[in-house]
Amino acid sequence: MTELTSTPAQALSLGALSIDPPVVLAPMAGVTNAAFRQLCAEQGAGLYVCEMITSRGIVERDEKSLGMLVFADAEAVRSVQLYGVDPHYVGEAVKILAGDYGVAHVDLNFGCPVPKVTRKGGGAVLPYKRGLLDRILRAAVGSAEPYGIPVTMKTRKGIDDDHLTYLDAGRIAEDAGCAAIALHGRTAAQHYSGSADWDAIARLKQHVGIPVLGNGDIWEATDAVRMMDQTGADGVVVGRGCLGRPWLFRDLAAVLTGRPAPPLPTLGEVASMIRRHAELLAQLMGEDRGLRDMRKHMSWYLKGFVVGGEIRAALGMIDTLAHLDDLLAGLDPDQPFPVSEIGLARGRQGSPRKVTLPAGWLEDTDGVDDDVSAAEIGISGG
Repeated sequence: MTELTSTPAQALSLGALSIDPPVVLAPMAGVTNAAFRQLCAEQGAGLYVCEMITSRGIVERDEKSLGMLVFADAEAVRSVQLYGVDPHYVGEAVKILAGDYGVAHVDLNFGCPVPKVTRKGGGAVLPYKRGLLDRILRAAVGSAEPYGIPVTMKTRKGIDDDHLTYLDAGRIAEDAGCAAIALHGRTAAQHYSGSADWDAIARLKQHVGIPVLGNGDIWEATDAVRMMDQTGADGVVVGRGCLGRPWLFRDLAAVLTGRPAPPLPTLGEVASMIRRHAELLAQLMGEDRGLRDMRKHMSWYLKGFVVGGEIRAALGMIDTLAHLDDLLAGLDPDQPFPVSEIGLARGRQGSPRKVTLPAGWLEDTDGVDDDVSAAEIGISGG
């Protein structure tokens, strides 16, 4: 990685909260549980958001939904991303999160591009219904206000290039009393393909008076500096870039406070990170389930390193910490980080596709009377 220093970034103010450096971990289903958030928080300060939870699941006391409300010791600020399409349920869920679980920040997700969500009118297509979006945001902010906790929202540019919604969404969020808005610089039609449009983030920043967070294509700490310099964004949201690379938050903490980025880790240091991650998962879920959950992370951690096929396969089948220790001992601890991987996309990418919408969705931009209750599906992303 090219060494880079920068002028220290200002702390991000979300109501009474101060996030310094201004870095937010994006919720990712099946990844950003309490163990992973603890691991990232050990690397550097920031805001680490719990996996997305549906508002109805919370209000109806769904066991699986409430079971996700587990927080690590390192999480000084309990932050939850909430998904909902009904103002009543969103407002009630915020009260429960703040009053019963000590949550200090709620983020509302309007960025999911998954077809089973968009075809019901949820996720990244909901902001097309300006009236409905306004009611949801006002319900959340109104419920959060007595507890003094900030509400933010995350969205995409729009449905596709012909139906952009982000500027109106920013205005609605500001008028509703949201503390900030995060923009993923892609449309729902793009999913995770192509390049994120940082110029859209800059336009949103010029359009609203609340903090704007930029999301999309932050693969290295230097990307965060470039994004903030290019767009004027008040902070960054990091998603796929930290898959198998929790030390990215260490690097972000350095460059956003004006220090040079630390050297990238050797394979031995990555192995230590894998071990720590597995230990935290075992503590969270129990050893058997935790180690099975750890398996999906192996390809991300080892991407680009020279590791034999046999040991890779074995790491993908680990079932105990002792088994993991034996396998990690067989890795070359001095192997340097693969420079070929620097700056490359990580995780899912896919290809652009037409967005599936409910019948007549584009005929009306208000949506207050639309029944989109079927869109409350527990799938995160954005």
